[in-house]
Amino acid sequence: MSGPHGYSVRVAEDPADREACFAVRKEVFVGEQGVPEDLEYDAHDADAVHVLAVREDGLPLGTGRLLYGEAVADRTGGDLSVGSLGRLAVTREARGLGVGVALVRAIEEAARARGLAAVDLHAQTQALGFYERLGYAAYGPQDMEAGIPHRSMRRSL
Repeated sequence: MSGPHGYSVRVAEDPADREACFAVRKEVFVGEQGVPEDLEYDAHDADAVHVLAVREDGLPLGTGRLLYGEAVADRTGGDLSVGSLGRLAVTREARGLGVGVALVRAIEEAARARGLAAVDLHAQTQALGFYERLGYAAYGPQDMEAGIPHRSMRRSL
């Protein structure tokens, strides 16, 4: 999938793509937001579907991941037809270019391809408007994750 500003989004298939995803997450979550590295990376990374946005010259611009199945049933209320979108991160220089939207849509497409009916996410409260514009609806109470307020959201596919 190509973006209008000289970038493309793809599923991260090889080790170099996955490392690029982790580098973006480290820059945004660990570097900018102060999330401890031991909280940022978890056992779900091994089985997740990672997506990566890259500039035409190969520079990584953003990433996100899709979790699904038994391993994440605790995140989706036990509903195996619901996937979990997470770790969505866009580098500072790429913000405002539509990278986040393209990543969310690529994750949703990956969810559809796996037969999922909906996608849940745990959004930082400052990002609620972004996800609402993409069709997600907040539910449940606000809670804290890594010292940052979050809300659960869902979108049917």
